[in-house]
Amino acid sequence: MRNYTTEAEPTALVGPWLEPLLPELIDFRRDLHAHPELSFREFRTTDKLVERLEAAGLEPRRLEGTGLTVDIGEGPIATALRGDIDALPIIEETGLPFASKNHGVTHACGHDVHTTTMLGIALVLHRMHQESPLGGSVRIIFQPAEETMPGGAHSCIEQGVLEGVPRILALHCDPRIEVGKIGTRIGAITSASDTIRIELSGRGGHTSRPHLTEELVFALAQIAVNVPAVLSRRVDVRSGVSVVWGHISAGSAPNAIPGTGYMAGTMRCLDRDAWHSAGELLDEVVHQVAAPYGVDVRLEHTRGVPPVVNSEHETALIEAAARAEIGEGAVVLTPQSMGGEDFAWFLAELPGAMMRLGTKTPGGEEYDLHRGDYILDERALGFGIQVLTAAALRTIRDL
Repeated sequence: MRNYTTEAEPTALVGPWLEPLLPELIDFRRDLHAHPELSFREFRTTDKLVERLEAAGLEPRRLEGTGLTVDIGEGPIATALRGDIDALPIIEETGLPFASKNHGVTHACGHDVHTTTMLGIALVLHRMHQESPLGGSVRIIFQPAEETMPGGAHSCIEQGVLEGVPRILALHCDPRIEVGKIGTRIGAITSASDTIRIELSGRGGHTSRPHLTEELVFALAQIAVNVPAVLSRRVDVRSGVSVVWGHISAGSAPNAIPGTGYMAGTMRCLDRDAWHSAGELLDEVVHQVAAPYGVDVRLEHTRGVPPVVNSEHETALIEAAARAEIGEGAVVLTPQSMGGEDFAWFLAELPGAMMRLGTKTPGGEEYDLHRGDYILDERALGFGIQVLTAAALRTIRDL
């Protein structure tokens, strides 16, 4: 296995192949941005990708419903690359001339860039292969429905997209990193993310006589405070288990204890084993905390995604490609994110890594993902294509 941390880097080679394609790819990305589609409804996006890939002489394979894969080159697969294609149910507020025409839906997480990056890689690799055989092949997966749980990665895997694949790489836009740089990290780069919904029911009554009721509002409060506290003591503290509530509701009158109440939140964790153990503990802890108040508890715990855990070898591969294509200062250490990402399901099957693609204009405004006003620096598109194309070529060289 090649040691990418110490090898001498070859001369950058992807840029000249990409340059004539870049204007077209920017237009393609803007078209996607203007026509965003929600999870499992990415029909136009899928059609546009198939159309362009077939026009180039490639043979994409449609997945069930939406999404597709395409293999470039000949012979054994050296790596897979994955890009997610769905958008978010958010109103766009950018004011861009190519802003969303689908009201209430926008690419506020950069998936239009992810999709176009993968298209660009496919076109560059295909042109290289036409000029001189690559000596192997690369599979690109255009995955639907990353923004929903449990996400489209499951259906892709069930449809055999990983057959014959030894590793997988991906990228995600990061508005905190300046354009021209990428962020990497060995180990957990994102968090596991589950959804928790709890409904309590019991005997209501007057607030002057709580002893004659199951004091449901107080029980909700105890669960909200004590469940996170207990889990933090029952699970290894190094795993970063975090339970945060986003919704609590009960009652409507200040002097009436209601008979039902509801709360919902998320549980996140940076360790796969701790994710499993915390999930098993959750039901026990919720019922134990609620028990003294006599309320009936209905718990719905939806498993979302495990953490994305980058392998050391594939992380070094991406870093070597970035330094060769962009420069020695192109790689920065990225902090762990407590956000969830269903690329983790691919990494449960294969070694691989996800990199952060810098999209911030130097000196410009700092945005966050999932914001309706998120504007990215389009130069990031070219850098993403260069880095992952170069990484893919390195894996072919290792066959």
